[in-house]
Amino acid sequence: MTVPQRVLDIMHTPGLYFCGDPEMDEAQLAQMKMLHELNATTPGDPRCNELLHEFFAEFGEGAYVELPVRANWGCSTHWGAHAYANFNLTLVDDGEIFIGDHTMIGPNVTLVTTGHPVRPDLRERIAQFSEPIHIGHNVWIGANVTVLPGVTIGNNAVIGACSLVTHDIPANTVAFGTPCRVVREINDHDREYYWKDRRIPDDI
Repeated sequence: MTVPQRVLDIMHTPGLYFCGDPEMDEAQLAQMKMLHELNATTPGDPRCNELLHEFFAEFGEGAYVELPVRANWGCSTHWGAHAYANFNLTLVDDGEIFIGDHTMIGPNVTLVTTGHPVRPDLRERIAQFSEPIHIGHNVWIGANVTVLPGVTIGNNAVIGACSLVTHDIPANTVAFGTPCRVVREINDHDREYYWKDRRIPDDI
């Protein structure tokens, strides 16, 4: 089942909306069944790659996701070419998620596009809002990172493990912490050393 455009428009349009629409429920159930089938595939099963292309909005050439993966929808997440995600990725993708080419995502990362109003009576009515997440080209997101709604992470940025990303992170920077903050720009030291005092071999 292809998710109806009307359902996508509800989720992808800025502003509050209310869950419980029968057409939305039916579409999400179909996506959840497909996700269950995907996570049940065995290593090397060609059906896995077929399902990845069917489940996600886009799945670029050479992209790879370690299973299991969890997602609210799947059809709102766009993968660039050669992007990679380690196991236990969680996508709260009622809103759209864009993951750039060659981006690497560590284990146990959560990307959250959706929130709920603080006002209690609206939450009782299952009100929510969704804002897109944009992750640029060649980004590295470390293990156990959480990215919140509306965040943009620029090209080549590195997000340290266990960070909570609440605001945009500019390109070509190293950032970490709770909340995540830019610590420094990527610099000449990084061109010579791959980790601490470990020098990159000349023949690489």
